[in-house]
Amino acid sequence: MSRPSKKGRDIDGVFLLDKPQGMSSNDIMQKVKRLFQANKAGHTGALDPLATGMLPICLGEATKFSQFLLDADKRYVVTAKLGERTDTSDAEGQIVETRAVNVGTAEILSALEAFRGSILQVPTMFSALKHNGRPLYEYARQGITVAREARPITIFELNFIEYEAPYLTLEVYCSKGTYIRTLIDDLGEALQCGAHVTMLRRIAVANYPTEKMMTWDELQRLAERQDLSLLDAHLLPTDSAVAKLPTLHLTAEQSRAIGFGQRLKFTNRQQLQGQVRLFSAENLFLGIAQIGQDCVIRPVRLVNYL
Repeated sequence: MSRPSKKGRDIDGVFLLDKPQGMSSNDIMQKVKRLFQANKAGHTGALDPLATGMLPICLGEATKFSQFLLDADKRYVVTAKLGERTDTSDAEGQIVETRAVNVGTAEILSALEAFRGSILQVPTMFSALKHNGRPLYEYARQGITVAREARPITIFELNFIEYEAPYLTLEVYCSKGTYIRTLIDDLGEALQCGAHVTMLRRIAVANYPTEKMMTWDELQRLAERQDLSLLDAHLLPTDSAVAKLPTLHLTAEQSRAIGFGQRLKFTNRQQLQGQVRLFSAENLFLGIAQIGQDCVIRPVRLVNYL
């Protein structure tokens, strides 16, 4: 659904970009926004310039629900080079230490065990986490190290794919807040040889289908045809960002009340509690709400179709 606007189009939905290497997430998001001629856009969890892969970009009203994708579990394929540590824990940094690699597949498989499940991870200095209002990477670039507290993360799966010394390839399925560069650096220390990331590709965010991703080159070629409807056809629905939430359909009267931000007592036949997706009787996505034990619908974030 799109509407004309002085600043651009009020186009709503989620575009799955296969992010190219060498571009920042914000730069590529701004480029996608311009191609769609969209009023609003936001990405859902930055990928390093070195990294490629799935970057959901929310347009229009979908930006209201981007936090759900920021908080979603993610899956990566990563290749690490053993024997070298860098100051950024990836290939874009400077080598700060070189050590001999005296490990084989058996030692690697054994070391991986300690990194599965619920663990604590100290975020890298080269991250966007804030300290006194400034991202940590700004301090790091000035040679300043800031004390960071370890944070709980969950590694649901840590699968060995291949080891051709000194390169190790793994698949990682992890919770929000996981730094793959830090994971590899910590693994390198556990193996007593050091390691850094040489290739990182995000292959999944939440339950978004990989086959729906489009590369930047493909998107540019489509845009050159100067038919915005061709681009719009690749947008996923706004509610796809909150697809894991249960669904509640409202009557026309209830929809009107919710549209005004009113709380609404209802007969909770589905025995729903917590956050839910709201839809009108015509199956129009209205937003999300919180339902408590009192069976009251409390609007949390609503879609504006005006």
